[in-house]
Amino acid sequence: MALHSDGEYKAAEQLFVKLTETSKRMLGDEHPGTLTIMGNLASTYRNQDRWKEAEELEMQLMETRKKVLAH
Repeated sequence: MALHSDGEYKAAEQLFVKLTETSKRMLGDEHPGTLTIMGNLASTYRNQDRWKEAEELEMQLMETRKKVLAH
């Protein structure tokens, strides 16, 4: 988050992508930590004006959260 807060969006993006992959592998797709990291990645996309990628990731997050909360 420090990179993101400092406006180092490309470096933050690279880190969030790696963290997402690791978190999915270690904790699973529906783990709250994984979802938080993915949300941070979506925010990073928005800050880079990458609206389509941000929207797609936010939609995926919303569907996963609805699924998790429905249980």
